[in-house]
Amino acid sequence: MTQTPHATAPVPAPVTEKEIRSVYFALMAVLGLGALDQSIVATALPRIVSDLGGMAHLSWVVTAYVLASTATMPLYGKMADQYGRRPMIFTALATFLIGSVLCGLAGSMTQLIVFRAIQGMGAGGFMPLAQIIISDLVAPQDRAKRQGSIAIVFAVTSVLGPVLGGFMTDLLSWHWIFFINLPVGAFACWAIARSLRKPVITHAHRIDYLGSVLLTTSIVSLLLILALGGTEWPWDAFEIKVCAALTVVLGAWLVVHLRRAAEPVLPPDLFGNRVFNLASLVMALSFVGLMGSSVFFPLYFQLVMGASPAHSGMLTVPMMVGMIIASSLIGRAVARAGKYKEVQVAGLAVAVAAFAALTWAMATGRGYLFIEPPIFFLGAGLGLVMPNMTIVVQSALPVARRGVGTAMLTFFRSLGGLLGVTGSGAILAHQLHAHGIEAAASAGTGTVLDPAMREVYRQAIANIFGAGTVIVLAGLVILLFMPHVQVEGAKAPQPAQAE
Repeated sequence: MTQTPHATAPVPAPVTEKEIRSVYFALMAVLGLGALDQSIVATALPRIVSDLGGMAHLSWVVTAYVLASTATMPLYGKMADQYGRRPMIFTALATFLIGSVLCGLAGSMTQLIVFRAIQGMGAGGFMPLAQIIISDLVAPQDRAKRQGSIAIVFAVTSVLGPVLGGFMTDLLSWHWIFFINLPVGAFACWAIARSLRKPVITHAHRIDYLGSVLLTTSIVSLLLILALGGTEWPWDAFEIKVCAALTVVLGAWLVVHLRRAAEPVLPPDLFGNRVFNLASLVMALSFVGLMGSSVFFPLYFQLVMGASPAHSGMLTVPMMVGMIIASSLIGRAVARAGKYKEVQVAGLAVAVAAFAALTWAMATGRGYLFIEPPIFFLGAGLGLVMPNMTIVVQSALPVARRGVGTAMLTFFRSLGGLLGVTGSGAILAHQLHAHGIEAAASAGTGTVLDPAMREVYRQAIANIFGAGTVIVLAGLVILLFMPHVQVEGAKAPQPAQAE
């Protein structure tokens, strides 16, 4: 990408701390918007099915959103480098809000699924664009504490979402869980338009439309296999074979195309960066373990330990508290000391120990006293890895590649989470099937399980956490081979990057 400034273009004034705070607050609203939507919809799903029908396609309400958002993440990073940050964040917000209105007006399950995919296409830009904009505006030594607050947003919305969703569904209707996005989105648009300035810069570029289509379709084909294989589609089903063939053919075509295109949507030299490659693997493996295990906390608390749904939700709060403390408070100390790799290694080591402790506690039937502390340390350990990894990757990449690099790191994290949830679900289904138990029949009735069935669930979920221990340990081993990165120490951000 070539950039040619106008000869008479004025030099923008330095970005002030007041402007940074304003933009940062707006970005947190954007991230909260996307995170809240995922948690708030889950609470309203029974009422949605009651009104619209289509129980057989219920999972697609969630799957369509996740697939669309994950597949579009890399595109937002590349287009942010080409067009600038402002146009792309507004595009993502507009797409998400249009999808929200359509979801609220949906009159059938098919319409809702399609409109959820539109929502996801917008939400796919929230996380990568927020991280890119923060890296543009904030000096590297301050990014740890700034980006650490992203984890706080997700922690708060994960607790607030189910409560708010249930309240709105009961008092109003499920349609309002989508309409509530409009005022929050409008505020975010206003704050960004007011504070995120755009320098007068022109761009000479080519848009790689073919590469974008190949990248998106190959990713979607792969994610369909991960999301639906072994559940709605048997592993030997015709649909799985078609998606597998599309993934291989389109993926191979994409590789060839990226080597020949003048300005490819995904620069091949990005994968020539060792730090980026290792960081992507570590993030993917960490989220395979985290998402693949943590989603089964409520199931374990309710079916094995007999907790109520509300109580089971509160029992996972220590993980969010640990993540908040590690991401915000400890992040400041990390920024001052500059010991990014050391802190990440320590964080993953703590997470591995927490996974192992949880596996032992569940396998041996221990009580809350042995389960709650490891849950806290699991959140704290992973909270030391996520924001710091983004800072390291951004420092290891040239400025022209930071947008797409940040987006791809977020994509691999999301892909790892989806793979973790799918794989863990397959482990649970296999364990239950081996004992002649149908998961839907036993877990969805709301009745108390008999001791024998409760024991089956206990061992199955303990095995899932055991698998998570091994996977996160593999991420820790890979992290040990990552070279030390000298994080930039600039005292002030570069105004020309604040697009």
